[in-house]
Amino acid sequence: MRTPAPDARPVALTIAGSDSGGGAGIQADLATMTAHGVFGTSAITAVTAQHTRGVESSFALPLEEVEAQIEAVTGDFAVGAAKTGMLATTEIVQLVADQAPAFEFPLIVDPVMVASSGDRLLEPEAERAYEDLLSAATLATPNADEAEVLSGIEVTDLESARDAAETILETGVDAVLLKGGHVPGETVRDVLVTADGTRTFEHPRIRTDATHGSGCTLASAITARLAKGEPLEVAVEGATDFLARAVRYYSDVGEGHGAVNHAVELRNAAAREPTAEAVQAVVDRFVAADVSGLVPEVGVNVVGATPYAESIAETAAVEGRITRTLDGVQPNRGVRFGASSHLADFLVSAREYAPDLRFAVNCRFDEDVERALETLEWPVAETDRSTDPADVFGDRETRPVAVIDRGDVGKEAMTRLVAEEPETLADRLLTLDAEVKE
Repeated sequence: MRTPAPDARPVALTIAGSDSGGGAGIQADLATMTAHGVFGTSAITAVTAQHTRGVESSFALPLEEVEAQIEAVTGDFAVGAAKTGMLATTEIVQLVADQAPAFEFPLIVDPVMVASSGDRLLEPEAERAYEDLLSAATLATPNADEAEVLSGIEVTDLESARDAAETILETGVDAVLLKGGHVPGETVRDVLVTADGTRTFEHPRIRTDATHGSGCTLASAITARLAKGEPLEVAVEGATDFLARAVRYYSDVGEGHGAVNHAVELRNAAAREPTAEAVQAVVDRFVAADVSGLVPEVGVNVVGATPYAESIAETAAVEGRITRTLDGVQPNRGVRFGASSHLADFLVSAREYAPDLRFAVNCRFDEDVERALETLEWPVAETDRSTDPADVFGDRETRPVAVIDRGDVGKEAMTRLVAEEPETLADRLLTLDAEVKE
């Protein structure tokens, strides 16, 4: 018989409807909480039959069943934070409003009032009941349409968003995060308003309609972070970053637009070690093949990005690069994350337009390399310091395999090879090396 090793985690509660399609509702909430290392519990308010194309039907649970679930969870678990989503009826809104003052943990209210079509989902009495609920809440997370219902102010820009949030603050809620996803513009601006002031969280808008479940995911990410003890502003900042990545790398499921990728952070973290190992395997091949003929004065580096990398810190590379020795090439030190700057920045910039690119290597560029590239007939792009990555990896019929920079005063000429897979990257450099030696 083995000795148990229990795993103690913070607990969060979601009071919301069920989404049979898995993209929103309690399914999104529990998946997001798990991704944040929090144990998720639930009180289901309604059952919906829905998918990526829309909602087929909805059935609100009896009031006593909702109440029993809330009492069961709060009576047994040490809940660190809770959130509400779809509350379905006036009675359920009022039930939660009546119980909320007794909660000994932060409560996040995501006021699900308006459908994506713009239709109101609740009767006027339920909308008024939300004011009682908000008075006992830590944070409200309305979108622009919901903020208009709660404040009477049409949200069209940053100033009106701030005005609406300040009006909602008068209900007694401690803070308001007015989400900017429904406000037009190239930048999404989420506005956090508290009694102490205003802070805006900005992210570039992602060109996708696969945002189903984004509101649930954001609120549950904040809830999970509060359950872990993060201050409100820190929790909001982390949650908005989490959502931006979850929307960009959305789950391509169903026949509709797809759904937010609730597991994106978990999968990215799980890929760190395999990514570093893949970079090391490429380095080993280069050392074994002795690619010293392609090593520039600054040395060679190999960079690998995790599948959902958004920054240099999420790229693995050789610390100190690979340099020539008396009998070949050797890495100066080992592979670690954040070890590269220039090549990693190049790869991260390329991923803005070609997100499936994960690996890159730099090597020398001269007449011999140029001749070899022409012989191989690979797609080649040319760049310099002023070139926008969009011109290299944007709307091109054929994605370049090699990107050349002819250099400048004080700047060495360089070739950069890119690939989706590490084996492909290694094959390309070794093929180029063989062609240069011909």
